[in-house]
Amino acid sequence: MSEILYRNRRAVQLENEHLQIVVTREGGHLAVIRDKATGVNPLWSPPWPTIEPSTYDPAKHPEYGGNSESKLLAGILGHNLCLDLFGGPSDEEAAAGMTVHGEASVNEYEITVEGDTLTQKTTLPCAHLAFQRTIRLPAGARRAAITETVENLESLDRPIAWTQHVTLGPPFLECGVTQFRSTATKSQVIDTGFSDVGYMKPGAEFTWPMVPTLNGGVEDMQLFSDRKVSGAFSTHLMDPERELAYFSAWNPTSGIALAYVWKQSDFPWMGIWEENHGRDVPPWNNQALTRGMEFGASPFPESRRKMIHRGSLFGVPGYCWVPAKSKVTIEYAALLQPVASIDDLEL
Repeated sequence: MSEILYRNRRAVQLENEHLQIVVTREGGHLAVIRDKATGVNPLWSPPWPTIEPSTYDPAKHPEYGGNSESKLLAGILGHNLCLDLFGGPSDEEAAAGMTVHGEASVNEYEITVEGDTLTQKTTLPCAHLAFQRTIRLPAGARRAAITETVENLESLDRPIAWTQHVTLGPPFLECGVTQFRSTATKSQVIDTGFSDVGYMKPGAEFTWPMVPTLNGGVEDMQLFSDRKVSGAFSTHLMDPERELAYFSAWNPTSGIALAYVWKQSDFPWMGIWEENHGRDVPPWNNQALTRGMEFGASPFPESRRKMIHRGSLFGVPGYCWVPAKSKVTIEYAALLQPVASIDDLEL
């Protein structure tokens, strides 16, 4: 049976001898990529109980806060799809009911499993987009092949944000322990007050992986911070000289490595978000430890208007187009395997 309950959420699983993958029916989150031998799932599970987004009521659920992010946070798990927003809605959109990162994060999905392939589908009624994702996990494989298609249901070309918000959490994510690699090149720290406990120099441009810090030094982003409290966001241009882009993460304690691989031309940007016990408002309550490795079409999480006004960064576009009555399809892969060193991971 592929139907399961995961953290009291309706979900569907796909598995083979090595891996278990779990996708939630509401939100469509890729909640689990688990190594069955060790039980390690690198993806983030929030420290608060999650509920189905359709059941969220601001009056009944104050524990999730009271803003445009609350419905998303009530149900968020692991790898979250941001479509057709990457960031917050405008004040007007929020008043009309739009959530942070768009409808895809809170919609209900039709999910089926046939053989080694899981298919999830939904339609975004406000954005007038149809979305489909297939995840194929062949027998004996440690690599899942993922295909996504966005269809524009309108007679007008559409500029959209389209980001894979892959968030890692404990026990895989350990302060001062978990290591990272990437094809990142030119980089920039977000230029606003993203966090009250930030340590990166706002707006600083740099070359991956050495980020300028507030104390005048630099820090290697290939090792997760060993601070007790911190927060940050930086964006990274994937190497335009390489056809394929990737990030990998490895936990020496478990010996398990996770990687995502995609076409640089599809998703030229990767944002790295850090939340290390720094947010004191509900539902965070200084309890969350995360690192988001968020690859997509946009460099920064921001409103639709700001995305369009920004246009580009480092000469590279900050959004993508879906032509009228047309479909755009992209492919990427996720892999999970035991290795003795992060540099031993074969992509």
